[in-house]
Amino acid sequence: MKAATAQRSVPFFDYPQVFLSREAAFVETFRQVGRRGAFIMQKDLEAFEQHLARFLQSAHAVGVANATDGLMLGLRAAGLRPGDEVILCSHTMIATAAAVHFAGGVPVPVEVGADHLIDPDAVEAAITPRTRFLMPTQLNGRTCDMARLGAIAERHHLQIVEDAAQALGSRFRGRCAGTFGTAAAISFYPAKVLGCLGDGGAVLTQDAHLRERLLLLRDHGRGPDGECADWGINSRLDNLQAAFLDLQLPDYPTVVARRREIAARYQRNLGSLAELKLPPAPDSDPDHFDIFQNYEIEAEDRDRLRTHLKARGVGVLIQWGGYAVHQCRALGFTQELPRTDALFRRLLMLPMNMSLSDEDVDWVSEAIADFYAA
Repeated sequence: MKAATAQRSVPFFDYPQVFLSREAAFVETFRQVGRRGAFIMQKDLEAFEQHLARFLQSAHAVGVANATDGLMLGLRAAGLRPGDEVILCSHTMIATAAAVHFAGGVPVPVEVGADHLIDPDAVEAAITPRTRFLMPTQLNGRTCDMARLGAIAERHHLQIVEDAAQALGSRFRGRCAGTFGTAAAISFYPAKVLGCLGDGGAVLTQDAHLRERLLLLRDHGRGPDGECADWGINSRLDNLQAAFLDLQLPDYPTVVARRREIAARYQRNLGSLAELKLPPAPDSDPDHFDIFQNYEIEAEDRDRLRTHLKARGVGVLIQWGGYAVHQCRALGFTQELPRTDALFRRLLMLPMNMSLSDEDVDWVSEAIADFYAA
């Protein structure tokens, strides 16, 4: 890492580059889809669902409008009943809890572990006679310890529905996030590792019957014959967005490899700073293959560091606007989770995206080192 010599601008995420990086291919895809009039649930969606399932070694993938809908529909398809409790980590987007609420369940946030993922011990302590589901969030591109969580679910007769919104291609012991439970949701929001040009999501399942339920529920409850067999919603992945996603999917391993290179460079540059706790480095744990959707660190004097980085042209972010789920008291949460509260005073996400050059990573790292040296 070399000392920075001139001011740079390193945005947290460069949204125009999502389009500009593949402008000609996106425009050609738009023309092809538009000329066919293929706007809703056409062959582009079917092809993407098949290719996504094959890539993740999942039996089925069902495209939906967004990952929040995906979680809600996954819970409904899996048989959630009104009042059923669903245990989730408080370090997740409010959408995780909202999906439980709007499916008719009761979200129960619990403590985060040292890895920023759900704490299995906290899960077991929160189980009551009303608990029927466990919803682990595979956060920042890392998969939870699904061996421990699976054992807890089996012991207490719980179903697992994974929030894998940030974890497409992340693996635990060789198995992809999203394939461990009854169902799972993935997000294709533009800032995701695989992002479309708007909202989008998918539900994974290994159960053919549950897939059929999801196909009904995402399309107003209508079956192939047009008859309404259940109360459904309108949550179809837009056919054009599916085509955009299918265009990018073959290059996904290359994208993940680059993000892992960036994570390794951050590790080399910042790993010796005692004031920071970094995510596990790539290949540091044989059980985990991380895709680094985000690079979330813990930092001493976090707020002053954030101000310093902004002055140096570095965009950083605190996930969820700085609020864990249980801290949203207006929504009725009463849990006291001191470890999560303490973590949220230290969390900070550094830039992690395909627009970053090695020089950008070094600039960010040098700015952080300068702050603590001072």
